[in-house]
Amino acid sequence: MTTPAQHRHVLGDEFAAASAPRVVSGPIAIEPETGDTAMFRAAVERAGGVVAPLSEDTRGLIWLTYARADQLSATLEANPQILWVQLPWAGVDAFAAPVRDHARADRVFTSAKGAYAQPVAEHALGMIIALLRAFPRRARLTAWDERIIGTSLYARRVTIVGAGGIARELMRLLAPFNVSITIVRRTDHPVADAEQTLTADRLPEVLGTTDVLVIAAAHTAETTHLISTREFERMKPEAVVVNIARGPLIDGAALEHALRNGVIAGAALDVTDPEPLPEGHPLWSAPNILITPHQADTPEMTAPLLAVRIEHNVRAFLGDGRFVGVVDSSAGY
Repeated sequence: MTTPAQHRHVLGDEFAAASAPRVVSGPIAIEPETGDTAMFRAAVERAGGVVAPLSEDTRGLIWLTYARADQLSATLEANPQILWVQLPWAGVDAFAAPVRDHARADRVFTSAKGAYAQPVAEHALGMIIALLRAFPRRARLTAWDERIIGTSLYARRVTIVGAGGIARELMRLLAPFNVSITIVRRTDHPVADAEQTLTADRLPEVLGTTDVLVIAAAHTAETTHLISTREFERMKPEAVVVNIARGPLIDGAALEHALRNGVIAGAALDVTDPEPLPEGHPLWSAPNILITPHQADTPEMTAPLLAVRIEHNVRAFLGDGRFVGVVDSSAGY
């Protein structure tokens, strides 16, 4: 059974003291009403907040579903008095419209970015090892494999695109393998324990020496198809790619071509574009590919971690305004 102690709530430096406007606190609504809100209600109450049905007195809103962005927009349109909105997931691309359309100087949106870092990083590590050890190929065979193949993770060069909680937790998990890590992010502000930190425009400089490329960045207009034909052609034939961020960061057609033509050695995806990946899609039959159905974490893993995030942010809402996971409406995450 999953318990709140199974995973640790992880913060990156960009989340620990994010600035946000001071807001007027008041009753907090939890929506949509699904009947499974006891853990989150308890988190609000531990922090000193009051949970009440949505009304003209509501000042905080905890939104618990990923699928109803239009309903969130309608709720904010009808309730302009809401000043803080807690979103349920690390990525906020599904909520791009309500965040953009209802952003105000006196309203704060927070997400769960960083909160689910441990289970997602664990999944990424499993995918890396599976690719290097040719597990996707072996899992499809029905006879003894005569090929002697497999690569050790020890002392490899790993490039991680993104510097949030997932990237930092993955770095911690990779430490025993004595890998060399390059972080690629929006700024060149150094990330502790990375050999180097580069801005996104310099990604091509390191692709030629990268053994493992991990995509752990937010999906925005600027990061769509960040990895496409040009990037794959810069990589070594022995290199592998792992995507645990969002599907559109990788050009799926370019990836399929790279796999079928030996441009790279393998790929593992927990996210795809489109998603779900339709039955019969060419990527399903591409060589040396591992696809999992966007389940690097599960509700049993994430609910306790979201409860910790909610408790922290309720205290910020009621007190000092030091929210965690503040969404930058202009950047889209």
